[in-house]
Amino acid sequence: MSDSHFDDLETRSADARAAAQAGQLRQILAGITGAPESWRMAAAGVSGPDDLPKLPVLRKSDLSGWQKAAPPFGGIAVHNATHVFQSPGPIYEPGGSSPDWFRMGRFLHAAGLGPEDIVQNCFGYHLTPAGHMFESGARAVGAMVLPAGVGQTELQVTAARDIGTTAYAGTPDYLKVILEKADEMGVKLGITKAAVGGGALFPSLRQYYTDRGIACLQCYATADLGNVAYESQAMEGMIVDEGVIVEIVTPGTGDPVAAGEVGEVVVTSLNPDYPLIRFATGDLSAVMEGQSPCGRTNMRIKGWMGRADQTTKIKGMFVRPEQVAALVAQHDEISKARVVASRAGEKDVMTVHIEAAGGDAALYAQSVTNLLKLKGEVIVVDPGTLPKDGLVIEDQRNYD
Repeated sequence: MSDSHFDDLETRSADARAAAQAGQLRQILAGITGAPESWRMAAAGVSGPDDLPKLPVLRKSDLSGWQKAAPPFGGIAVHNATHVFQSPGPIYEPGGSSPDWFRMGRFLHAAGLGPEDIVQNCFGYHLTPAGHMFESGARAVGAMVLPAGVGQTELQVTAARDIGTTAYAGTPDYLKVILEKADEMGVKLGITKAAVGGGALFPSLRQYYTDRGIACLQCYATADLGNVAYESQAMEGMIVDEGVIVEIVTPGTGDPVAAGEVGEVVVTSLNPDYPLIRFATGDLSAVMEGQSPCGRTNMRIKGWMGRADQTTKIKGMFVRPEQVAALVAQHDEISKARVVASRAGEKDVMTVHIEAAGGDAALYAQSVTNLLKLKGEVIVVDPGTLPKDGLVIEDQRNYD
């Protein structure tokens, strides 16, 4: 391990990374035998990351259905598992005890944690995997762990003082609770580093920690995938982890968006013990241009930018991103569409903005009625006119 980077994978060339990931991907796909015949035929045409859009997106609702039919992991071939975790749904995830199974060490190293640190791990250990994820990362960087979990804040302060805690791991806001309790108790703590996740790290909260001499960095991880992306001390976007392939797609579809546009984060895990192919996180983000100043060469994303599930009830009917995608797919000349929900008086109004080089608005309106099951005004605009913010359904109604 170098002083500045976790391993050599972080600084390899784009070509070397693509070649290595292509080999890993082909090996994982070849080992998946329980998938439908149509899926396996499509997978046969995948030779590398660029071919992944040939495969369908896997959503949490799909995974939940699979698990109900074939518990606990839905028929996915799982290897070397030592734990079973439960997330809301419920959805069950395997966990392994092999070194850094969740790939959190890379993030903790980037956050400056190492063998000299004692980490107060305030992620939950009950049912969900977050506590275990960060503990495995701490082991990977050689740090000692206090498995604190959440709650009993006065005891947390006492323990942090007594053992000399130097680093915090947990949700962004709970560290502030601990620090305020310490102030109330008249206790000075030695925490100088924080590695957070599981919630939004607002700039004002990060500044609060900075003002107290605490360097706070965040990661983007999920129970299903482990670490997906993380901040380094450069704090310019989130660097994609070396063990995953990230795509940004149009919500409701598996179609990649143009570079820099906001879309849904879809992740392929290269973990051979629990491969998830094109797993839709339901989160919005966008790819950033260039490389991080810290020297890590992998793609960067902007971090969490909202939820991709924009399902909205209009006139008592749900309108879903998948229906908008079906509208675009039905007409070759349509490049993009955006449903806008608004109010006129006390009634809902639906307007459908369609990017197309001409075309018949009346025909589009009929397709809107057939596919969205609602009538709405259709406005045809020139290609490139609609905002590139990831929204395919925009709710402009004021509920105050």
